[in-house]
Amino acid sequence: MQVKDLNPQAVWSIFDEITKVPRPSGNEEGKLDKIRAWLVDFAKKHNLEYKVDKTGNVAIFRPAAPGYEKCKGIVLQGHMDMVAEKGPGSTHNFDTDPIETIIDGDWVRANNTTLGADDGMGLAIALAAIIEPTLQCGPLEALATVDEETGLTGASNIEADMLVGDYLLNLDEEEDGTITMGCAGGLVSIFKFNYKPEAAPKDLTYFEIKFEHFHGGHSGADIHLGYATTTKLSSRLLWNIGEEMDYVLAKIDAGNLHNAIAHAATLEYKRTEPKMEITCNSVDAPETIIDTDTARRVVNAVYVAPHGIDAMSMEIPGLVETSTNLASVKMREGNQIVVEMFHRSSLESGKYDLTHRCETIFRMAGADEIISEGGYQGWEPISDSHLLTIAEQQWEKLFGVRPVVRAIHAGLECGLFLKVRPDMEMISFGPTLQDVHSPAERCHIPAVEKAWKQVQAVIKALADESK
Repeated sequence: MQVKDLNPQAVWSIFDEITKVPRPSGNEEGKLDKIRAWLVDFAKKHNLEYKVDKTGNVAIFRPAAPGYEKCKGIVLQGHMDMVAEKGPGSTHNFDTDPIETIIDGDWVRANNTTLGADDGMGLAIALAAIIEPTLQCGPLEALATVDEETGLTGASNIEADMLVGDYLLNLDEEEDGTITMGCAGGLVSIFKFNYKPEAAPKDLTYFEIKFEHFHGGHSGADIHLGYATTTKLSSRLLWNIGEEMDYVLAKIDAGNLHNAIAHAATLEYKRTEPKMEITCNSVDAPETIIDTDTARRVVNAVYVAPHGIDAMSMEIPGLVETSTNLASVKMREGNQIVVEMFHRSSLESGKYDLTHRCETIFRMAGADEIISEGGYQGWEPISDSHLLTIAEQQWEKLFGVRPVVRAIHAGLECGLFLKVRPDMEMISFGPTLQDVHSPAERCHIPAVEKAWKQVQAVIKALADESK
C-alpha cells in the first residue's frame, strides 16, 4: 500500500502530492515558489478562486453551498513550509527532491529526513475540506501561510482580506484529542554595553569558570520546570565574588538562542539539574580585560534582571501567562557586551509591562543601546468561546470522550491573525505528530482520520446552527 491509498484517502492523497513538492522554509530565497505554484494549480484544477498576497501567502476560496449563503465563513489554516532536516548519511536535497514516505505500522515517516507533516498534514486536511462534495456549509477558505517555522513571516504580514470568515481552524496541533485555545506572544529585548579593553594586570592569577551539563530546554514550554540557566548563575557567582574581593573580568560568554534556556556557560538544583558541573581552573593571563566599571554594571544588571515565570493565568489553571528568558550574555566585535532576553505572554499588556521593567533595569545600569525586535502577538485564552464549545461537543459525539482543552506558553500563528481580525474566534487541533523537526518525525495514521472527521463535524455543526 502507498501513502496515497491510506484512509481517509481524500486527505492522504493530497498529502502525498504535497510531499512531492520541495518546500523548505525560506520564502525570501524563493524556496517556497514550487509549493505556492502547486497551491495555485490546485485552485485552478478545482475551479476555485484564489489570492496570493505580497508576502506569498495563498488563500483558496469555496463559495457557500446553495441555501447556506447566510452561514458564517470558516477559514482552515496551515503553513506551507517545512523544517528541512536529514539524518547522517542522507543525500536528500530539500530544494529539489520529493520526500520519500514510508508506512511503518500505524505511522507514516520519511526515509531519514523530516516528513513535513508539520504542517503538510494540516494543509492537506484544509484542502480536502474545501473540495469535499458532501459538505453542505457556508463559505470556506483554505489559507496556506509562509515561513511559519523560521519567524512566522506569513502570519506576521497577513492582511484582513486574506482571512475571509468568522471562525478559524488552525490545523497545526500535534496531539490527538487536544484543542488549543490560546498561546503566548513574544518580544526580544537586546541590551548593548560598550566597554573599554584594558591591559590585563600581570600580577593577578586568572581562572576560567565553566558551567556545563545543564538541562536547557524550550524557553516557553519548559520555563515552568525550574531549570537552571547559566546566564543567571554566572552573574550570581560574580556578584558574590565581588562582595568578598576585587576581581577583573576578561571574558563572559553564557547562553545562545533567545528561545532556549541557557545550558552551557548547588544544592538548590539537585532535582532539576542532577548532572550540572561547575569547574574552576587556572589559565594563562589574557592580553586584555573588560574595564571594571562596565563589567560591574553588566554583572549587576544581569543578576537582578528577572528570569522565569512572571505571572500565572487567571483564566487557565496551571498555565504560565507571562515569563522571560534571560537567554545570553555575549561579547561581540566592536568591544560590546550584548545581553539578550525573550519575553512571552498571552496578554499584550503583560508582555509589554515585563519588557518595560527589564528595559528600566538595564537603563539604570547604563546600557548604551536598548533594542526591542521580533515581536508577535499572543492569543488570549477565552474559555467560553462559542467555537470552542462546538468543537468540544463534536469531539465527544464522535469519540465518546471530552477532548483536552489547553493553552500553551509558546507561539502559534493565531495570535498574529488577531491583529487584523480581532473579531475572529479560533481554535487549533490536528492529528498526532511525533519527533517533529527531526528525521524521526512521524504521523499517526488513525489520528489523521479522527482529525478529518472532527473538521467535517465542526463545519457541519456551525453551518446547521446558522442556516
